[in-house]
Amino acid sequence: MTTIYLALVDDWELSGNGSGDIRQLQFEPMRRLVNIYNRLGIRGSFNAEVMQQITFRRFQNEQSELRVLADEWENVVRETFRQGHDIQLHIHPQWQNAQYQDGRWILTSDWSILNYSRETALEMLQGGKDYLENLLKDIDPNYRCVSFRSGAWCIAPSPHMLDVLVDIGIVFDMSIVAGVKYDTRNIKLDYTQCEEAFLPYYPVMTDARKISDTVEPIICVPTNCFYASRRQVLRGHLDKIVGKVKNTISRPAPVSHNGRSVEAYGGEWAQIDGSLAKRIYRKGIVPYIKGKHTISDLAQLDYALMMEMLDSIRKRSRASGLTEVPVVLENHTKDLHNFSDLERFLERAVQSSDVKFITLTELARNLKHKFKVHTRSLIEHAAKNNR
Repeated sequence: MTTIYLALVDDWELSGNGSGDIRQLQFEPMRRLVNIYNRLGIRGSFNAEVMQQITFRRFQNEQSELRVLADEWENVVRETFRQGHDIQLHIHPQWQNAQYQDGRWILTSDWSILNYSRETALEMLQGGKDYLENLLKDIDPNYRCVSFRSGAWCIAPSPHMLDVLVDIGIVFDMSIVAGVKYDTRNIKLDYTQCEEAFLPYYPVMTDARKISDTVEPIICVPTNCFYASRRQVLRGHLDKIVGKVKNTISRPAPVSHNGRSVEAYGGEWAQIDGSLAKRIYRKGIVPYIKGKHTISDLAQLDYALMMEMLDSIRKRSRASGLTEVPVVLENHTKDLHNFSDLERFLERAVQSSDVKFITLTELARNLKHKFKVHTRSLIEHAAKNNR
């Protein structure tokens, strides 16, 4: 039997455009999620978006409310860490040079760290890593940032990003989500040709989408994705149709969750590539041909989809031929409105004999001593033996 090691990873942040109530989007749901983890004996991991916090500190002398919020941010992080959960590095570079006007953030910098120079990227990452390590070292002197997830998944291709991560001591990156493609006003990204979607691997240092022929100084652990069944796709489409009909009848006011406009923020991620016909084909036809490509973001999945995800993980783990497989699951507390489905799923997973839970720090350690990390030659050799 293959043992699956699930890393429950939360990108802990405000909206990408800086909008939202930090207490409702971050502090309150994090505490609630931690309570669920504690009850079930799970240790989770939180990717703390540090550029945001550093920016709050930069303006704290001019805006006293930002000092209060920045202090609370630190208190929540420290208390979460003190309870045994992991804190790791997450960076959204659009916070660079942010301005605070009339109680709201104005973010004008580029959303993709791939578009920054090596020196600027190094400064942002080193600054974020130093901030977290200085914050938590009095609780655990051995604490280190060992993993990284880039904002909006932006890690490849790049002539320097993986080298920068190596320079600051990062053991593994988890920014790759095979199959994802974005063409939005903020992000241009194409991971549709990734060479590994599931297992840890050594990446080509200039393009993390590709597997290296040799051992490299950093590892890529893909964030899990799967194909939702046609039945779930149909159910999702029917739910949307019913929701639109209800909205038309009741004519509700624009929906706002936690201090941010859902419609306005959704526009930040609207795909701009292709015609209406292409969008209909991509969203309305392709999912019924081969299922819907779905990121394992627990905030976006209901219980049925979470169980489909776990079934997919089990099948891929068995197919790998390995006895131990680490899997990174995503979450966004800012989007987590239904805790009941997630709690139900975790209750089920905890009871499964083939599932264990692991923090990112534990994952980094086990990548060196326990889990197999692939090179191209290893994969080709395994494929040849399976023929």
